[in-house]
Amino acid sequence: MLGPRPTVAGPAETNHAPLTAPGATRAMGAVLERVLEARLRQARDTDAVFALDMADRVAAFVRRGGKRLRTAFVWCGWRAAGGSGDAGAVLRTGAALELLQACALIHDDVMDGSPLRRGAPAMHVDFAREHRAGRPGGSAESFGTSAAVLAGDLALAWADDLLTETALASPHGSRLYDEWRAMRTEMVAGQYRDLRAQAGGSSSAEEALTIAVLKSARYTVARPLALGASLAGADARTLGALRAAGRCAGVAFQLRDDLLGAFGDPALTGKPAHEDLRSRKLTPLLAVAVRLAEASGDQEAAAVLAPDADTRPGHTVERMRAALERTGARAEVEAKIADLAATGLRHFEATGAAPAVRREFAALVERASGAAPQHAEELV
Repeated sequence: MLGPRPTVAGPAETNHAPLTAPGATRAMGAVLERVLEARLRQARDTDAVFALDMADRVAAFVRRGGKRLRTAFVWCGWRAAGGSGDAGAVLRTGAALELLQACALIHDDVMDGSPLRRGAPAMHVDFAREHRAGRPGGSAESFGTSAAVLAGDLALAWADDLLTETALASPHGSRLYDEWRAMRTEMVAGQYRDLRAQAGGSSSAEEALTIAVLKSARYTVARPLALGASLAGADARTLGALRAAGRCAGVAFQLRDDLLGAFGDPALTGKPAHEDLRSRKLTPLLAVAVRLAEASGDQEAAAVLAPDADTRPGHTVERMRAALERTGARAEVEAKIADLAATGLRHFEATGAAPAVRREFAALVERASGAAPQHAEELV
């Protein structure tokens, strides 16, 4: 059983509850910076080459940031469960999630062969480029892949260390750690199901939804809400409502990400254009389009969207985008996002959270999904 002990994460985390989710996110950034500085000092004490080549890279990647949504959802879960006062454990949990996210992205880019992340070369590409510039022996690509796997492992170790320190210092540490442990397993399960679907050429809507729930919905929203609630000692009813809210909002987030992957601007997303389409990655969007094409007898759309379709250069991506529009898949997914966002908000309301916290959650769902929950105006 985990029990309380003094935290080792830093002295400046006796912050009283930030008044807003954005305030919690900003405060988490300061905590994360202190954690990174401590980890970098430890790396330099361990080995100078390792610190320069790898630890510095991982820290730089984390500092380039992202949406930082998970911290905001941790805060919402904590406040919905009655959390107040010192928010230090909430902020450290958010920082641990950012480190875990770094691990997930670095490894995901290796598995997908993605060249860009957060507007810069992906970790494996950067390592390969440095290897090539130094002209040592061996394959630059092999070196880059191997080094990136280790970089992701390092980010995971930092995340686990920080979460464990936080759990040991919390009266609810055992529950916090149980949520964290379950989330890590779900992430791996979702990533494996993704790889398996790609290898098998699946276009199953059920499988696409399973992957979206395991790999994104729980990890991005449902588990962060539950992590925050566990820090407040939430009861079973509150946790159940938060998990239901998180599943809906998380799937809406993933569906929006799928649309951005197909139609988004790389300058805004920080990722290559239409990468999911080129690789025919199984997403709910693609599965819906295949179903609609087959149901309507649109053989041209079905052929261009099929997992075994011709992938030679040309107008394949443009044809796929046209098929997503023509079959009605894009419109159906947009409607589903709006429905999920509204349902997620109704579940969150069932926690009995104060109106201000419900407004914060509604704003986060809108930011994550691009859809304003229909009940948001009722929370004034």
